[in-house]
Amino acid sequence: MTLRISDRVVVFDYGEVISVSPNEHDRARLVGIAEVDAERFWASYWSHRDGLDRGTVSVVEYWALIAADTGADWSASTVQRLWAADFTSWITVEPGTIDLIAELHAGGTRVALLSNAGFDFAGPFRFSPMAQFFERMFVSAEMSDLKPDPSIYLEVADELGITPAQMVFIDNKKINTDAAAALGATVHHFTTVAGLRDFLTALAD
Repeated sequence: MTLRISDRVVVFDYGEVISVSPNEHDRARLVGIAEVDAERFWASYWSHRDGLDRGTVSVVEYWALIAADTGADWSASTVQRLWAADFTSWITVEPGTIDLIAELHAGGTRVALLSNAGFDFAGPFRFSPMAQFFERMFVSAEMSDLKPDPSIYLEVADELGITPAQMVFIDNKKINTDAAAALGATVHHFTTVAGLRDFLTALAD
């Protein structure tokens, strides 16, 4: 199958749109490796995530901040295991979304990615099999910016050679789609693959 949307670029978020949410096993594995109180671990994990995704905090610094917050004294190997378990929990994909992206590409639609993610995701994104479908992959850490800051959407539009009105933006967080919509983009708040297919089909030639 193919889907063609002319004169626009369809820009996909990654986390929980292309990827699936980390599951209970993934979360339990991280806490098990960390060997700290789960509530304190997750509070720290999320409180420092924007710095990691904006590129102002390195991967090593990120885990050091969590260790400081939780009172942990992790060895080098434990930090590596934590990073690997965390990375793996975000790399599992939603098959239906990947297939839709492939259909758009096959139809000649321009497709890009805009993800709030750290530097460590940039290479795996660009060297993964799905990269063949994307004209550009924008990683927030490389841009020193984050969704939903308006500047990040404007930079993406400029790099793609389009106006915000020519952008179709898909994200699982409404705050991010609302920010893009305020700039004139056509947006879809992702909840299901079926809903995304209906949205894209309605825009197709």
